[in-house]
Amino acid sequence: MRRLLEHIWGRKPFDGGVVLDMHKDGAQVPITDCPLPEVLIHPLKQHIGETCKPLVAVGDHVLRGQNIARSQGYVSAPVHAGTSGTVVRIEEHPVPHPSGLGMLCIFIEADGEDRRQPLGVMMTNWLQRDPAQLRERIRAAGITGLGGAGFPTFIKLLRDQRHPVNTVILNGIECEPWLTHDQRLMTERSDDIVHGLAILMHMTGADHGVIAIEDNKPEAIAAMQDAIHSWQCECEHIASTSVRLEVLPTRYPQGSEKQLIQAITGKEVPAGKLPLHVGVLCQNISSTLAIYRAITAAEPLTERVVTVSGQGMPAPANLRVRLGTPIRYVLAHCGLDQLDGMQIIHGGPMMGERLKHPEAPVVKSTTGLLLIPDDTLYAEHQPEEPCIRCGHCGDACPIRLVPNLMADLIRDQQFEQAEGYQLFDCIECGCCSYVCPSHIPLVHYFRYGKGQLAQLRQERAFAEASRQRSEQRMARLEQEKAAKAARRQKARARSKVATRTADKQQEPPA
Repeated sequence: MRRLLEHIWGRKPFDGGVVLDMHKDGAQVPITDCPLPEVLIHPLKQHIGETCKPLVAVGDHVLRGQNIARSQGYVSAPVHAGTSGTVVRIEEHPVPHPSGLGMLCIFIEADGEDRRQPLGVMMTNWLQRDPAQLRERIRAAGITGLGGAGFPTFIKLLRDQRHPVNTVILNGIECEPWLTHDQRLMTERSDDIVHGLAILMHMTGADHGVIAIEDNKPEAIAAMQDAIHSWQCECEHIASTSVRLEVLPTRYPQGSEKQLIQAITGKEVPAGKLPLHVGVLCQNISSTLAIYRAITAAEPLTERVVTVSGQGMPAPANLRVRLGTPIRYVLAHCGLDQLDGMQIIHGGPMMGERLKHPEAPVVKSTTGLLLIPDDTLYAEHQPEEPCIRCGHCGDACPIRLVPNLMADLIRDQQFEQAEGYQLFDCIECGCCSYVCPSHIPLVHYFRYGKGQLAQLRQERAFAEASRQRSEQRMARLEQEKAAKAARRQKARARSKVATRTADKQQEPPA
């Protein structure tokens, strides 16, 4: 099979993967605006890293784009108001997470005026700007990975002289079924996306830019090709070969960063390393467009395009939604007022997660909202059966892991042994679970194992810190005891000297 794929693709493909029914029902549906709700709900953490700290209080009036929560720590991204209005509450509220737990959120009651506060000047002359200045603008705009990862984008754009970036790849794969928001952006905003790629190349010093799209998106492919041609004709400072379009056969999880890099360049990112270690920066289409808007229009991240689809939706939609809009409000706008008998998937069906609370808001990582009827969803979850050692999971794994063996170790509570089989290299793409004839929920085992290992490490770190504190206390007590004994010895010595002196003074003269 691998040799066949190499022959078809003309290059070394990434390992494993599966071919899915893509259900791209919304591919031809233009992007439209979701109406603004009465209240926007902004969680203080919408990214990987530290939770932000509120900069506003109840009763404050804010403008759209105003920074309402600042970063805490380096790995963090600020939060901006989605519209102008009044802060009415700052309290716990459910967020998009399968646990159903809440988080501190800022509630803004819209005033209907939607007045803006820009980040600063519009940097239309970005080519003459220092990359560090552009990077600071991206940090201040609160841009994170809008493909679902949520990692603060400005960190990926930090130049490392030890590992120069020579290729920037725009990830337009969108390999999850149902999702079509990036496909529509490439079709409708192709010129802006190519400009965003040029900004990234300027910031990183890369000589080559690649826009990667799977072959099931012909309209987007044509639009991006036209945009690349127009950009090359317009800008003489970029050579005609510096930006190109790469069309790849459809295969999941080709949109995963390391798999895409391997498919495009033939380079494999080593375990524990980053794309920059092989000279590559990989950026999502939606994030690139947000970068372009932040640089040239001084717009912070206050909205994103979300695909609303699934078997339970009357009609699919690609909506431009303000961050903080309640998910129930979005679904009602799409004609789904009654959610009984429905499950909401936040993201794609392979790596997304079921939501317990439709009152949770749209956040930066909300790529899609899929509505799946209960009977359809639960029909896919058949009882787990014993592993038959067929090896299909290992063949499908894009990381070359041994999923069935790792699951056995985790089931037996042998978490550290599972870690020895590179458990933390698992990207949780779900390919192994998808092909398993025994219906073993392998990814669930891996998530459980990672959580248990994290807890074990935390407990060990706490025990080690307690041991060190105990040893330091004992050492301090011994030092104090020794010092006290030394003081007593000196006092005795002084007392003896004083006694001899007094005795000599009392002796009668000879």
